[in-house]
Amino acid sequence: MAKVIVVGAGLGGVSVAFELREVLSKQHSVMVVGEGDEFNFVPSNPWVALGTRTREQVVMPIATIFAKHAIDFNSSGVAHIDAEQRKLKLGDGSSCNYDFLVLCTGPKLAFENVPGAGPEPGFTQSICTVDHAVEAHKAFTRLLEVPGPVLVGALPGASCFGPAYEYVLSLEYELRKRKIRDRVPITFITPEPYLGHMGLGGVGDSKSLMEHKFREHGIKWECNAKLTEFTANEAHFTVLDDSGEEQSKEPQPFKLAMFLPAFKGSPAVAEVPDLCNPKGFVKTNTFQRAEAYPEIYAAGVCVAIAPIEATPVPVGAPKTGLMIESMTSAIVKNIHASLEGSEAWVEPTLSALCLADMGNTGAAFLAVPQNPPRNRNWTGSGRWVHWAKVAFEKYFMYKVRRGTSEPVYEKVGLRMMGLKRLK
Repeated sequence: MAKVIVVGAGLGGVSVAFELREVLSKQHSVMVVGEGDEFNFVPSNPWVALGTRTREQVVMPIATIFAKHAIDFNSSGVAHIDAEQRKLKLGDGSSCNYDFLVLCTGPKLAFENVPGAGPEPGFTQSICTVDHAVEAHKAFTRLLEVPGPVLVGALPGASCFGPAYEYVLSLEYELRKRKIRDRVPITFITPEPYLGHMGLGGVGDSKSLMEHKFREHGIKWECNAKLTEFTANEAHFTVLDDSGEEQSKEPQPFKLAMFLPAFKGSPAVAEVPDLCNPKGFVKTNTFQRAEAYPEIYAAGVCVAIAPIEATPVPVGAPKTGLMIESMTSAIVKNIHASLEGSEAWVEPTLSALCLADMGNTGAAFLAVPQNPPRNRNWTGSGRWVHWAKVAFEKYFMYKVRRGTSEPVYEKVGLRMMGLKRLK
């Protein structure tokens, strides 16, 4: 009998756990180790920050769902990984051994890279966790009471940009609905070399699309921006030209600031010898198998993926939901092959699908594969994107409640775009 432990109970962790339980025979055990006893549908956090969703609508208790599907669960997190002995020390002091370990730990948020960034004791808001989004909603409420300048964007080294675009355009929509948009100047500040880059080198006509959206809605922007410090009501940054030369900028005042940070690897994962790159992301081969430890697999944000191109201010490559589903499905097939003594290894497709809600409309980006040159390189926009994002939320939450491994991103996303397959 083999024991498979999944570390992380987010989008990737629940998907791989449910699929492992469906594919592996009952003689093999599956266990999930998470931090806390809730599942959060992270793509809905921008809605929580702006009050169109409540915390209760985007989280659900996960322990009882795992129990119904014969999946063991521990909510105390991982304190230490002994990869040589195949042993975990958990946050509650207990220990457990594994035959296979699947890391879906997500990121550590590196707000410390920029002084004053992040929620308290910092001065900026975040939508990276549901509790951050709840605090961001309080800041939004204060803005409605006392309007003033808003700054939105990402910090140097960030790799996740879609939620920042969603937030700024949805925020603008909510301000227009309340007829106070004229009292709230908005500026988007990003390390991307141009709007719509998103760590992907652009997708289709994303640059023109995002510039058009920002002009249409009166949003100013600064690209190649290197944030250096936040004080209680000002953001300090420089802008680099294409050769990397700094052009100093005046500090920007703000009443509300929301910035996405750079990511690092989970501390317990990052400290494992030879497992990770210097930022703590797991080095894997094309089968999502750790290069240093063949019994360890990794999926999602915790995986090391090189930036697509060099940029004046560093930006990372994103890991979208479609890519994560592809990774987790490949991992399950490869673990099953190992247990069956097979050499039939599966590689994930590693494509990117991003649906950015913008209040009552939205933009969609599809890159197949994520790194150029691509078989598909498509950008679209319209009200349908808003409804597609809503459908994603409802379908994925339904998937978790049912405990099924159904590939929501590919099934729903491609159907909404009129596509039958990725290739």
